[in-house]
Amino acid sequence: MDIELPVRLGRLGELAYNVWWSWRPEASWLFEYLDPALWELTYHNPVKLLRQISPAKLDAAAVDPVFLRRMDGVMLSFDRCLRGSGTWFSEQYPHLASHTIAYFSAEFGVHSSLPIYSGGLGILAGDHCKEANDLGLPLVGVGFVYPQGYFHQRISPEGRQDAVYERFDYNAAPIEPLITRETSGRPLALHLDGRTIHVSVWRVRLGSVSLFLMDTDVEENEPWDRELSARLYGGDQETRIRQEMVLGIGGVRLLETLGIRPAIYHANEGHAAFLMLERLRSLVQSGMSFDSAVEHVRATTVFTTHTPVPAGHDAFPFQLVEKHFDGYWDSMGLDRESFLKLGGHEDAHGGMSFNMTALALRLAGHRNGVSEVHGRVSRNMWTSIWPELQEDEVPISSVTNGVHTPTWVAPEIDRLYTKHLGPDWLQKHDDPTLWERIDAIPARDLWEVRQQLKRKLLAFMRERARRGWMSEGRSPLHVLTAGTLLNPEALTIGFARRFATYKRALLLFSDIERLKSILHNEWRPVQIIFAGKAHPADGPGQALVHQVNELARDYNLGGRIAFVEDYDMHVAKYLYRGVDVWMNNPRPPLEASGTSGQKAALNGVPHLSVLDGWWYEGYQGTNGWAINADVPEYATDDERDEADAAEIYRLLEEEVAPLYFDRDADGIPRRWVSLVKEAIRLAAPVYSARRMVKEYATRMYLPAMAAAEQAERE
Repeated sequence: MDIELPVRLGRLGELAYNVWWSWRPEASWLFEYLDPALWELTYHNPVKLLRQISPAKLDAAAVDPVFLRRMDGVMLSFDRCLRGSGTWFSEQYPHLASHTIAYFSAEFGVHSSLPIYSGGLGILAGDHCKEANDLGLPLVGVGFVYPQGYFHQRISPEGRQDAVYERFDYNAAPIEPLITRETSGRPLALHLDGRTIHVSVWRVRLGSVSLFLMDTDVEENEPWDRELSARLYGGDQETRIRQEMVLGIGGVRLLETLGIRPAIYHANEGHAAFLMLERLRSLVQSGMSFDSAVEHVRATTVFTTHTPVPAGHDAFPFQLVEKHFDGYWDSMGLDRESFLKLGGHEDAHGGMSFNMTALALRLAGHRNGVSEVHGRVSRNMWTSIWPELQEDEVPISSVTNGVHTPTWVAPEIDRLYTKHLGPDWLQKHDDPTLWERIDAIPARDLWEVRQQLKRKLLAFMRERARRGWMSEGRSPLHVLTAGTLLNPEALTIGFARRFATYKRALLLFSDIERLKSILHNEWRPVQIIFAGKAHPADGPGQALVHQVNELARDYNLGGRIAFVEDYDMHVAKYLYRGVDVWMNNPRPPLEASGTSGQKAALNGVPHLSVLDGWWYEGYQGTNGWAINADVPEYATDDERDEADAAEIYRLLEEEVAPLYFDRDADGIPRRWVSLVKEAIRLAAPVYSARRMVKEYATRMYLPAMAAAEQAERE
């Protein structure tokens, strides 16, 4: 933190390097106040802002009594957060404060200035860790930095996705060196795979929670080892298995080096499952029998699976695992066959491979999917792990995902809730009784805020298009398809997610003529905003991106279709808050949870979705719409797609658009606003990360902590 600041503002640097500010409006206000224009240009990155801001503006703030008074108040709250006093966990379970939870994830989405996430899995991990801070859980995260991050999406003049990788600038992000050549004289040495791999270790602070992130791009490593952590989800299977060895095995050893002895390990998806092997090896080496070590690891390990799509589970050929773990099984007291059997699983083609999810399911004692439907799907997918059990007895439960409310609620909505629900609404936002007060918000006030957020979204899109025109010489066609023709009076639908084929981005275009009649209705116009990336190795997904952009260029659609490129957390906040309806139409049951709809509902955006993921639980008939076409179970994918598309058109024509444009004499759609209130009331408390993390704590962490205590006594 070598940022030069006036003495009176010295702690602003400390605050900038703790991402806590990003979900505390009073803290982010400090940086915005210093230079509002630069705040926008840096995409709300205080580290970059403090490095680029004029010294004169800092000097002025250092003698501004209003700014200083507010800054001192923020720092008092910040210090209380760092102490961790007065939190839910510290008050309910003070005797467990020393029982650290180690949360391993291949990606963490905490802020757009840290491009170490690709989508929902990473955002969920970030929300989980932020809420752990807010509740006072003693949690640390373990993952990677990724010097080239996840790719930036650029749409070519032909409307195709180009993947652009930019070198991560450590000096322009809230990240600190922990074990590097500069701080320790040398990076951390990990003895893996028969040789030494060196890693630099960096720390990201989320209030009192720390993320420890590894990077193999150091001079001490061979060129091929330096590439291990270069990109998120990059490389071939050889790279992936070695990357996951560094994450799982290296992550456990990193915590040992830091003197952290977790009571519980939580693996977020199968990428981190090797941590369980390393824990077994360590316990066996300490003198425990293998069977006893397995029992202990199971009792103190939580595993969350996130995907119902078979291709989403990492699996490696046995010969590849044997190559990289040759000799490792000896230190576990196993032979080769017994070791490989730990991860053995039959693939879709009848062959056997080493499956990371199967490994985690066998060695974790607490296992869950991320919604009720996903729990059922997972039990069906993994019955072969427990052949002696009936499907409904398979020990995979579910904890439905939730979103970190302070991160995703719009400041304008926050002010509305503060005024009508009470200044302490955030402290008790997982209490459903709080949200019974939602009717106290005047319809006019809620409608005006919703319209304000839509205008803010459209202004953001136009400004991005203008910058592309000026700085990158984008074509006029690209500027038009980026949203400059959108109408603030039209019913605006948002569709933003990873462009994978099963998410059916083109479903709305099944009947172009019918879609045109909906979009161009003279009295009830509709428009659709798309956003999302396709993985660089996903050819069909990239084709979908191209097709959507082609349709956005079709003049017959009248500029009513727009595509926002480079979908990330910064873009997402504008979308979740600014559209009128959030649409999600994956082919069921392939949506594990779908938290984007939860973020939208929190901000008063009703959901229009198939009954899958969280919406299967959340839909109550009064808070949005269900795409629930009458399709027989034996229907083909094409037949289901045709029926679902027809149902979407019917809903838009007969229910959604008529309700939105049904205005009273004051121009307020009161029945629509009532539905908006129901969307908020039913989603905000239940589908929050606060409810989710409390559920993990009471159902999984506390029993695991009890097991850890028992093991210590023995």
